[in-house]
Amino acid sequence: MKTLLSSSITLALLLSASAQAQDNASADRDKPTATTLDNVIVTGTRAPKAVDRIPGAVSIITLQELNNSLSLTEDATAVLTRTIPGYSESTQALTNSGETLRGRIALRLFDGIPQTSPLRETNRAGSFTDLGVIGRIEVVNGPSAAEGVGAAGGIINYISKTPEEGSHTTVSTRYSTQGRDDSDGWKVGLTFGHKEDAYDLLLSTSFVDRGMAYDAKGRKIGMRGSGTINDSESKNLFLKLGSNFGEDGMQRLQASVSRFNLTGKGNYTGINGDRAKNITSTSIAGTPLGAKTEFNDFNQFVLSYSHADFFGGTLLADTYRADQAMRYPAEKGSDKQDPLIAPLGQLVDQSEVNSQKRGVRTSWTRGDLFGVEGLELRAGVDVVKDLTDQRLALTHRVWVPPMEYKSTAPYAQLSWDIGPLTVSGGLRQEDGTLSVDSYTTTYYNKRVFVEGGKLDYKTELPNFGVVYRFNEQLSAYASYSEGFSLPNVGIPLRNINKPGQSVSGILDLQAIIVENKEVGLNWRAGNASFSGSYYRSYSDFGVSLSTDPVTGDFVMNRGPVRINGIEFSGSYDFNDDLKINAMYSHIVGKTWFVKNGPLDKRMGANDVSPDKIGVNLYWRVAEQVDLNLGAMTLLSRTLNQGKSGAEHTSGRTLLDLSVNYDTGRFGRLTLGVENLFNKQYILTTSEASSSNDDWMAGRGRVFALSHNISF
Repeated sequence: MKTLLSSSITLALLLSASAQAQDNASADRDKPTATTLDNVIVTGTRAPKAVDRIPGAVSIITLQELNNSLSLTEDATAVLTRTIPGYSESTQALTNSGETLRGRIALRLFDGIPQTSPLRETNRAGSFTDLGVIGRIEVVNGPSAAEGVGAAGGIINYISKTPEEGSHTTVSTRYSTQGRDDSDGWKVGLTFGHKEDAYDLLLSTSFVDRGMAYDAKGRKIGMRGSGTINDSESKNLFLKLGSNFGEDGMQRLQASVSRFNLTGKGNYTGINGDRAKNITSTSIAGTPLGAKTEFNDFNQFVLSYSHADFFGGTLLADTYRADQAMRYPAEKGSDKQDPLIAPLGQLVDQSEVNSQKRGVRTSWTRGDLFGVEGLELRAGVDVVKDLTDQRLALTHRVWVPPMEYKSTAPYAQLSWDIGPLTVSGGLRQEDGTLSVDSYTTTYYNKRVFVEGGKLDYKTELPNFGVVYRFNEQLSAYASYSEGFSLPNVGIPLRNINKPGQSVSGILDLQAIIVENKEVGLNWRAGNASFSGSYYRSYSDFGVSLSTDPVTGDFVMNRGPVRINGIEFSGSYDFNDDLKINAMYSHIVGKTWFVKNGPLDKRMGANDVSPDKIGVNLYWRVAEQVDLNLGAMTLLSRTLNQGKSGAEHTSGRTLLDLSVNYDTGRFGRLTLGVENLFNKQYILTTSEASSSNDDWMAGRGRVFALSHNISF
């Protein structure tokens, strides 16, 4: 394995440009193949690979499922809640705090490029582009080091659309309301695609204006402390231009640019709720605290190169730059105070996180290695430099000092198809360095001086797997994989309050290594399908979250974490006009109550979702009319009664309905109704919290009318 890893490093030195596996798959689309795009995945493999050759639970969210979710809401993570068993409830806000995949933080990618910093998990990476740009979402469930740092819970890769032959233009409009003047929202979007000979172009732009949201009782939804999508507007621009060249068009050069901004309009200010009286947090018209509204600002540039016959294999590489900036709502909490600036209790401030990433991702795939049929090698190296900091924007104070992480990660992976059996194994070597300059903490943390320093993160991350195909309908797999993540480095750095500390001496900055063992099966026969998996992930020095009762901020707790889970999904087609699919997820996470004690503390909703059941019915009522009826159930759960971390979350079932009418030449009309029966409920992560300012109800019934026309 060491020799194999060294070979991948040598190969990487030959690389001078970059490419995306998705577009390589598109370039090969015209070639005869027995595998359709719906049955292959590129996330974690870089090159297209059939799902039944991958030893793990992978999911593909199709364009139809994306469009169905968009007909109900512009909430960017709602589609994951509706389609992925192990993904927790959407927060319905700009923040995705508490949204986990199998009980751990997932690595979110846009065309393979990370959308969050491993140094400061901002819980804002769910809103980085307009979903109208996305053609499919690929999800690798469970810890994986395949795509780099941060995939403790898995990988969620949003893959942009690919232009089809000729010229195609789609104009999308949407109007939503809850029946009140300030609840109205609207969207207009334009997508243009052109493909001719060796050239192709995709251009997409959109503008979204969101009104205020109301719960089922007619009360305005509160303003989340980490940001809300209510009373906001967003702008998105995406451009992708590519060309095939060389002999038989075997090479491809492509550039893509993405610019996304979501900004609060600042028309409302939040009012805290009262848990004891079951009065939820709400909002009133007025200027919010502070001088600036919250925003998400994501900019990305990717230059890509591919060669379909490079030394007998396929060469892929990406060179990218990704800049991400997030501003949070203003607060006057105790952790923002400083008597040198203003009397205690009167200072208002708000934080901003800025992150700049530069990197190169490479892979080389060679089939029938050494002339052995079915033997495939994938190898390459990923290089990244990430610089992230967090400041208090109104007073220009350092809250989290600039943190720089540099990493070089070579990898190699072998797989061998031996008749009905596929065996695979590989190794990724993470070699990273975290550098932090000396700094002084804020007044709340006693203005202590912290000596800067460096921390090295070097580890080897193996994976092994086997898939056996009993026949064309049934296959089973077993796997072992490891994931590598950094903790939320910014939290322990900003919370230091004892003198004499140094960056190199902070134990909470140690890496999170997650070991995942999993078995599963997949069955598909004619008009029915079923898949199931059981997994067990363990980290010796993991992370769980609790809430500071004074500031309301998250506190990071380090210690062993063990998560067991089981999930099922299936579908049945009664005929072409009537189809049903369902899913179920059960997750149990445990850590310790006391240091070095037994793992008997159940992890709550900030980390692990309650049991989830989802059902969706598709019915083509007439030739031009079809509908989707979805039901999502979260079961009630009581944890750690009479102990620290006690929690109770109530169960609920919500129904959504969308009806589509295809007018033909005049486009497609869709009526979407979210929370069909206008059920009143409290968000799960709010029930798990203890603060009054986070006692948040979910959205009541929302009507949305969409129109899409293509020409």
